[in-house]
Amino acid sequence: MQQACQLEADRGFIDVKGRQLTYSAFVVQSLSQPGASFSGQQHQALVLLLAGFRSYAEQGPGRRRQLVAQLRQKLHELRRSQLPVLPVAPPRLRLGPDPAPATVARGGQRLEADRPLVEIPGIGPKLATLLAGLGLLVVRDLLHHYPRDYLDYAHLVRIAGLESGRSATIVATVRSSHAFASPRNPNLAILELQLHDVTGRLRVSRFFAGKRFSSPGWLKSQQRQYPPGATVAVSGLVRDTPYGPTFNDPLIEVLESPGAEVRSEQIGRLVPVYSLTEGLTAERLRRAIASLLPLVNHWPDPLPIPLRQELGFSCRAIALEQIHQPRDREQLQASRQRLVFDEFLLLQLALGQRRERQRRRQAPPLLLLPGQVDLVARFLERLPFQFTAAQQRVLGEIRADMARPQPMARLVQGDVGSGKTVVALASLLASIEAGCQGALMAPTEVLAQQHYAKLVEWLNPLQVSVELLSGSTPLRRRRQMLQDLANGQLQLLVGTHALLEDPVQFDRLGLVVVDEQHRFGVRQRNRLLAKGLQPHLLTMTATPIPRTLALAVHGDLDVSQIDELPPGRTPIRTRLLRGAEREQAWSLIREQVALGQRAYVVLPLVEESEKVDLRSAVEVHRHLAEAVFPDFEVGLLHGRLNSEEKQRAIAAFAAGTCQVLVSTTVVEVGVDVPAASVMVIEHADRFGLAQLHQLRGRVGRGAAASHCLLINDGRNATAKQRLEVLVRSNDGFEIAEMDLRLRGPGQVLGTRQSGLPDLALASLSDDGDMLELARDVARRLLAEDPELNSQPLLRQALEEQRRRLVDAARLN
Repeated sequence: MQQACQLEADRGFIDVKGRQLTYSAFVVQSLSQPGASFSGQQHQALVLLLAGFRSYAEQGPGRRRQLVAQLRQKLHELRRSQLPVLPVAPPRLRLGPDPAPATVARGGQRLEADRPLVEIPGIGPKLATLLAGLGLLVVRDLLHHYPRDYLDYAHLVRIAGLESGRSATIVATVRSSHAFASPRNPNLAILELQLHDVTGRLRVSRFFAGKRFSSPGWLKSQQRQYPPGATVAVSGLVRDTPYGPTFNDPLIEVLESPGAEVRSEQIGRLVPVYSLTEGLTAERLRRAIASLLPLVNHWPDPLPIPLRQELGFSCRAIALEQIHQPRDREQLQASRQRLVFDEFLLLQLALGQRRERQRRRQAPPLLLLPGQVDLVARFLERLPFQFTAAQQRVLGEIRADMARPQPMARLVQGDVGSGKTVVALASLLASIEAGCQGALMAPTEVLAQQHYAKLVEWLNPLQVSVELLSGSTPLRRRRQMLQDLANGQLQLLVGTHALLEDPVQFDRLGLVVVDEQHRFGVRQRNRLLAKGLQPHLLTMTATPIPRTLALAVHGDLDVSQIDELPPGRTPIRTRLLRGAEREQAWSLIREQVALGQRAYVVLPLVEESEKVDLRSAVEVHRHLAEAVFPDFEVGLLHGRLNSEEKQRAIAAFAAGTCQVLVSTTVVEVGVDVPAASVMVIEHADRFGLAQLHQLRGRVGRGAAASHCLLINDGRNATAKQRLEVLVRSNDGFEIAEMDLRLRGPGQVLGTRQSGLPDLALASLSDDGDMLELARDVARRLLAEDPELNSQPLLRQALEEQRRRLVDAARLN
């Protein structure tokens, strides 16, 4: 009877004529013989309908529609009363076959990884241009454009189990449907369905913008699609309303019967969500990827079968298909693990081979020559403090490396103020006493100037020549300096990127120290290394690097850690203030200046809108100087000042003639003023945690108690969570781990500096176990076969990745 009602509704309630009976006569005949198991109340309801259907042929269309709807509702209620219901069980949904690709392989058609997308049937020039906007140029790029998330429409629940903010699918029955034009906007049509299942009721709405959707005919056709009593599957994101939960822009499909297959490519499935660009829809991108998947099954798998079986991984072609079209969470997890492992394995193999190549090179062993002065011992004697145990240990590791005939490649990391610079200086003196030269490279001119000032103070009594080379060095002085460097008279050169310039040639470069190493790219470091025979390399960072990040990016370096602060340092007290509480910060500055201390006020400098932030720094400086601290000298420091102006501002602050310094992040590294005890950071939510920790490290360098005040007016909950980590902890490594988890490795490291492949799928914060596994497998493979000659497919994959990196570097 439900099928007969559906046919009548589809034909427009015309009392359809069958082979023997009209629709109304069929209904009258059927209702005259109700089932024996019906209750008296159900029987009475059917008798009332029977009277209406006896005069159905004489009724108008409106009355006929009403009778059919009432009949379908009663039939549904009767059917439900006859079937046992399990209210706690989730609904079942039979999925149809996986969506068919738009492009079907003809005659065994295959696609090679490097084939341009513009040549692929079904993609064409227009779509290829949109994909190029995402950096997707060839087949490999598109298939490695992994989903950034999934809509979990495979999460099947009853109406009562819907949770706001979560995607879900329900299977329910239509109680009523209503399609109408919005009374406020005649070009907006609204379809409203009242649904119910055994656990509750739900109202679902869909909106259609456009004049054609508001026509009476279209509205009626929509209403006919969802007759009362029909079973529908609905998927979407659940949101709360004053009337209870509902779906936001739902997907709806009418099922032929409660157990019928769903035909939709999205309802009830895990739907991939991709990064898009203007003009490219999610559906178009999904179909483009689906069209390629059947055509790449022949791509070779770089992992040998025995290793795949040992690790329990599927083949790569299956993993690629399942990451884009997973049937369930288990399949998604298995495919993701395989592809993450591949990324990490190629990364670790590249690092391992790079490290092995370094070890095979020859470098001058830097040993104290007979008859030479022990500069390191004299330097340590002259210091006004003793090395901590951690500093002694790290210096010992460095000197042991430098004594070998292989080039050292070591990373020294330590928290702010742990004394890395003095360890690096002792290492440079070890190179000089062995008859070689040293180079110290800093990322900013301010930091290079700071290093130079310290080195002159410490090294002049030791008769060690030291010079500073930067972009602002006068031409005549530069020429003399380069001449002294080339003939060996200049023993130690401090500089910025100017050290990379071609005219800078050393006589015998023994050790290169790179400070704040994450600000330099691999190619920049290698250019400096190329200026010596094969110098030793020591890199330093005060930004603690989490273990997984160190493994991934610095796997070719030995890592030393200065994990002990010098005695006498007092912990910095950190507080989080709202903008309205800014006066508390100014009061604290007044108190501290009265005690002879000094204060920083730091403003963010965001690359995208640098001029705006620069003006705001100037504006804040003017406001503080004129309105807040008229009795103090307020200085200004930012990246647009020339070198002389920067040095003048820092010197005045260090000497105490300037008590408050308004600055951008120029002060993040290297500025060392022991009398500074207050750091106020405006718009703190716009900085990363590690960067805030660096800024905080500019205070607390003397014996006085120090303060860091973070001012944040933002309402972002995640940003506030990050700042509270800084308030709670002074441990740079804990902060770095949290920064990695909250912002990701690209933000923690800065721009693409490592010279290593980007990770398309792997997450250093979430996939640490897989990284460790890949490192162990890479070590085993390279120990057995350093050149991977016995693993041709793996070697080929590594060489292709290397070639792509070289090509990308040329483009950049």
